[in-house]
Amino acid sequence: MKRRCQWVPKGNALYEKYHDEEWGRPIHDDCVLFEFLILESAQAGLSWETVLKKRAAYKKAFANFNVKKVAQFTKHDVKKLMQNAGIIRNRLKIEAAISNAQIFITLQKEYGSFSEYVWSWKDQDAKLLSADMRKRGFRFFGPTICHAYIQAVGIINDHSLDCFLFKKRR
Repeated sequence: MKRRCQWVPKGNALYEKYHDEEWGRPIHDDCVLFEFLILESAQAGLSWETVLKKRAAYKKAFANFNVKKVAQFTKHDVKKLMQNAGIIRNRLKIEAAISNAQIFITLQKEYGSFSEYVWSWKDQDAKLLSADMRKRGFRFFGPTICHAYIQAVGIINDHSLDCFLFKKRR
């Protein structure tokens, strides 16, 4: 039997698959980094399981996580998204996803890619990255969400010492 991180509920296939195949693996692809930015921000105040269950609907609703398309969403798009039962229908989170996309693009231009920007914080505390991102205008990206984000995209290796994936990440 595989030993997983303690946060993975035993027998929860959705969490197990996410943990085993995605969580904590280093991601440098801006499209995937943007996907996790949207999903982690949507998760604020909710369980990650809720977001995972809605992930496919998010992908469809947010233009396959195409940052350029999301950055151009209008008030009409927000209104449509508020009617979409497949996603978390929180107007502030939806509007944040759009404005965060615009800032994401600004960082891509400034650093060459969002990956270059976010990975430059590899040895820093999530609170510092979160503060910089909030200073730049990111919303729904406080220290807790930021920490979850850098865990998810593999910037830090937070697998438990007894997790079968811990040694694979060293």
